[in-house]
Amino acid sequence: MTGRGLMLGLCARDGADLRALWSGAGHGPSPLSAAEAAYLAQTPDMSQAEAHDIPDWLWPLWTQSLDANAAPAAQALQRRAPIFLRINTKRTTPADAVASLAQDDIDAVQHPDVSSCLEVRRNPRRIKLSQAYQSGLIELQDAASQLAVAAIPVPDQGRVLDYCAGGGGKALAFADLRKATVFAHDIAAARMADLQPRAERAGVKIAAVATKDLARFEPYDVVFCDAPCSGSGTWRRTPDAKWQLTAQMLDQYHAMQDDVLSRAVTLVKPQGSLVYATCSVLKSENSQRVAAFQAQHPDWHVVAERQLIPGPKWDGFYYCLLQKQKHNL
Repeated sequence: MTGRGLMLGLCARDGADLRALWSGAGHGPSPLSAAEAAYLAQTPDMSQAEAHDIPDWLWPLWTQSLDANAAPAAQALQRRAPIFLRINTKRTTPADAVASLAQDDIDAVQHPDVSSCLEVRRNPRRIKLSQAYQSGLIELQDAASQLAVAAIPVPDQGRVLDYCAGGGGKALAFADLRKATVFAHDIAAARMADLQPRAERAGVKIAAVATKDLARFEPYDVVFCDAPCSGSGTWRRTPDAKWQLTAQMLDQYHAMQDDVLSRAVTLVKPQGSLVYATCSVLKSENSQRVAAFQAQHPDWHVVAERQLIPGPKWDGFYYCLLQKQKHNL
């Protein structure tokens, strides 16, 4: 396959006017040859999985999980991912953050559904060099994660544990949005290496906790578990990930997710909240994991649940808020 052939295929897939684009005008590519035009006129013999750029083995799970959203979600993952920022509300406002970014020639607009979120429309590569970023006014974070954190109730002066913190983005968001003491934990502590510098830049305090020390600070009012997953809601950011995923790997994720929930629930305060989240759109990693947890812990019930579909507003993301039922004496 030549570079010209690849570009023709991409343009044809996106529904572009090929004869207008490939006219030979100016510095444009030369007109379509008779052979190219004849080939493009053929109806390709592709499976639904191939047509939507999803692995064959995964397509049945994809459609079962997403139903009417299966095709739109797959198409969204073939496009460039939008860049979102979270403003640090303790330090700035959306309007002031937009103005500060503009001084570094970065265009951003406020998200229509997430008050703390900005979408970058131009010059995203300049973000980390901008004064707004360097001074802690903004953080890079997808709108879906921001929406999930904002949806979780936390009592004033409460205690929040970001149980699978990774780089600590959600811990930082909780520390900014809530009047709470925030703890961050990850089974691979090295993933949190940049958390304290980020917290200092944002002007918030987060306590990093080793696994062996979790019990010292329990119970927590909220335990937020952004569990390891396939990342299927974010594949436009890592396009090769879907081709590396196997059925065996997916089963391993299921086991890890069940283990995360079974460990995290022991840390939750009575009448506290357990939040399960993934950046996946697959039911087997989301609602089915919650159902498996409830089968083992029938006194925990779902208070709120939402599946976000990848598109222009955010990546694919799932969260479920669970609380323990009160029993009358």
